[in-house]
Amino acid sequence: MLPVNCGSHADYQNLVVENLRKYYPNPDLLARSTWDIIERFWHLDLSDTDTLLTHKYSKFGPAPRTPSCMQRSYLLSIDFKVSSITEWAAQLKMNPLFAILSGFQVGDTPGVGTFYDFMKRLWDSDDPHMTSHIHPLKAKVKKPDAKGEKAASVEKVTVAELLPQLEKTAFPLNDQPYASLFKIYQKEFLDVSVEKGLIHKDSLALAADGTPVVTSHRERKKRICKCKENGINDCSCDRYFSQPDCDIGWDSSRDCFYHGYDLYMLVDSQSDLPVFPHYSYASKHDSHGFLQAFFRMRAFLPDYKVSKVLLDSAHDAMPYYQYFKRQNITPFIDLNGKGGRPLVYKNDFTIDKDGVPVCPSGHRMRRDGIEVAKGRMKFKCPKISHTGGCISCTCDKPCSKAKYGRTVHLILNDNPRLFNNPPRSSKEWKLEYNARTSAERSNKREKLDFKLEDGRHRSTKMWYCRLYGIMMLQHLDAWEMPSVEAFQKSLLGLAA
Repeated sequence: MLPVNCGSHADYQNLVVENLRKYYPNPDLLARSTWDIIERFWHLDLSDTDTLLTHKYSKFGPAPRTPSCMQRSYLLSIDFKVSSITEWAAQLKMNPLFAILSGFQVGDTPGVGTFYDFMKRLWDSDDPHMTSHIHPLKAKVKKPDAKGEKAASVEKVTVAELLPQLEKTAFPLNDQPYASLFKIYQKEFLDVSVEKGLIHKDSLALAADGTPVVTSHRERKKRICKCKENGINDCSCDRYFSQPDCDIGWDSSRDCFYHGYDLYMLVDSQSDLPVFPHYSYASKHDSHGFLQAFFRMRAFLPDYKVSKVLLDSAHDAMPYYQYFKRQNITPFIDLNGKGGRPLVYKNDFTIDKDGVPVCPSGHRMRRDGIEVAKGRMKFKCPKISHTGGCISCTCDKPCSKAKYGRTVHLILNDNPRLFNNPPRSSKEWKLEYNARTSAERSNKREKLDFKLEDGRHRSTKMWYCRLYGIMMLQHLDAWEMPSVEAFQKSLLGLAA
């Protein structure tokens, strides 16, 4: 039958108060870090989960657990660093605090099967994976030449081919197996962070980066053909993969190959809060990972207006700049040096690594503003002196007889990749680009603070459930709360 709603969020709070007074009358018996978790979950209203998941339950049979309590309990397991669902179900029976905070009565808590049944309701597909178990062998990622470098792309489709294809793709949210997960995350966490002013959806500065997620020590696959029996050991026939959405990639930070996913995360650069995630094969190059995540995010969050994107040099490709220009998005992308630059500009000038013209004498020109109407940036001779109120050129080999020296105009449309606005040499660009590390900080929190890789799951369904749970907690941690002492006093009526 349909879940019996335990009542409003206020009813949950009353249950917590009643049982905390009963089982933990002395607040000093609990660590301050534990009280921090109690306070956050006390204020966390998950009642929308009951509404969003009602259609996932049958009208017949025994009454199930309340969805909001199941969700709250799962989030608590992540917050208390219990990565095994089996272990968490056991902890609920042994530790009254875990049961109380979940919204369960002490001694009446769900078992392991109930949790997995709840996860199944969060996943809008009968298949726990995104792709078929049977598929061809993939091209292997090669180890980079230098330590710390990312592996070269093995993609068969170029960015120039993929971008217009994804731009035209609709990506209906309800067609995604993680649709219910995303709706709960958006309604109860992402939108709340927007309401609290932590994320400005009308002018979103997106930092983005991919990070490896290890799911197992090795790739598990087996032959389904008869080639080996016929003496053919190196056949290219399809294989059966136990984790079909994973493959082998290169982890540049750990300097080793790994089996798992490439997690590409879009992050608000001002708050360090995650906006949208996307799991891809470990071999997926970041230039493709961004496009897969970005166009899905734009489809699922149409009210979010992206004003800036902050990306590392793996995304330094001309189609990016051309697309961002069409969409009035300012790109802050580091050059990778592989895209090249014109050897000569304006007959006798060269362009340096930051897109700044260099005069015939080898001096970087000085930026002198931008002419928006004409679509060009203006650079002047850096050797012009105004000492003593007298204008003169101090260069040993002046390249112009003009009073203010040589002037060069960079036409932005000539090369939107090199001629960036603001230019890469400016303080404005460097200050904004420094915020790109917010994506790295967010990924670090997910993997180190919330132990993302400790899940050891075997399906994409469970990895998405764990990831979205962690993202929810990242938002919850960012919300301002009263002091622990004030909270204890108001909650239990005890002196601080």
